[in-house]
Amino acid sequence: MTERDAAGRPPRHQAVTGAIVRSASDDATARAVQVGAAAGPIAIVPDAEPRFAEAVTRAGGALAQLSADTRGLVWTSSEGEDELEALLAAHPQISWVQLPWAGVDAFAGLLRRHRDDGRVWTSAKGAYAQPVAEHALMLALAALRELPARVRAGEWVADERGRSLYGADIVLVGAGGIAVELLRLLEPFGVRATVVRRSDVAVPGAARTVTTDRLTEALSTAEVVFVVAALTDGTRGLIGRDELAALPDDAILVNVARGGLVDTAALVDALESGRLGGAGLDVTDPEPLPAGHPLWNAPNCIVTPHVADTEAMTVPLFAERVRANTAAFLGKSRFEGLIDLDAGY
Repeated sequence: MTERDAAGRPPRHQAVTGAIVRSASDDATARAVQVGAAAGPIAIVPDAEPRFAEAVTRAGGALAQLSADTRGLVWTSSEGEDELEALLAAHPQISWVQLPWAGVDAFAGLLRRHRDDGRVWTSAKGAYAQPVAEHALMLALAALRELPARVRAGEWVADERGRSLYGADIVLVGAGGIAVELLRLLEPFGVRATVVRRSDVAVPGAARTVTTDRLTEALSTAEVVFVVAALTDGTRGLIGRDELAALPDDAILVNVARGGLVDTAALVDALESGRLGGAGLDVTDPEPLPAGHPLWNAPNCIVTPHVADTEAMTVPLFAERVRANTAAFLGKSRFEGLIDLDAGY
């Protein structure tokens, strides 16, 4: 039965999980941890939003306050690494932890320290892919059509500027749920898409898949680059001066993943020099982006304040992830959004 919202409408978005292309090692990891969680009462901390609580019970889980009996933990704060660390130290019996966001860089230190603790760790990766991919497409189209200058104009300027997305050479840096959904949204435009990822496993909808060591090569013909990778120690600053220099003149960069994936100073220089055709950013480094920062006024640059997936979109999607993983915790299905503790995402 399809779940409906308070107004009786079907959900606007669905998680993008089953379509994500995994490597053989990813599947082996999933099989290994599937049996790692010992089922028991589940606690939601610190904010037991009613829809999250309902998701646990709907899946058949036993919802209870945090205690010595707790075996599953749904952590609902995007911050609080120290608080979560203390909670886990006080409750070593917890065998499954669900984190709230697709990106887990805010918990990177904690995940490293608990890499061998035997717990199952899951995130929301794939859950928010549809709204984020939609936002990424909007940013790309807006930059291609020079909207920053258009919306600021105080007079009619028919300068004939603007380019089309149809038939463009596209690069997606990352191969998770956002990339999968973006490829689906881009199909009507007839783009030629290259995916850059850790492995060279083919991604449906992409003309080719290359490994990260070939990033510069892939960028050399890109008209639009979508940054949709996870932020880890290995990917921080992945798009730096050399990568931006490898892009053709007038290329567009869109980042809806994490600001730290892109060298901000290098991006500002590329935009201000006029060589980069534009940028659409829902994430920045630093974040929040301070008032007066050069990115706010950089040529053909759009900055949105990390709102690709708003609370109205994420709450029902996270509730569904909680329901699915509660069922997995009870041995009824497979966990979604498993965190690879070695890779860090």
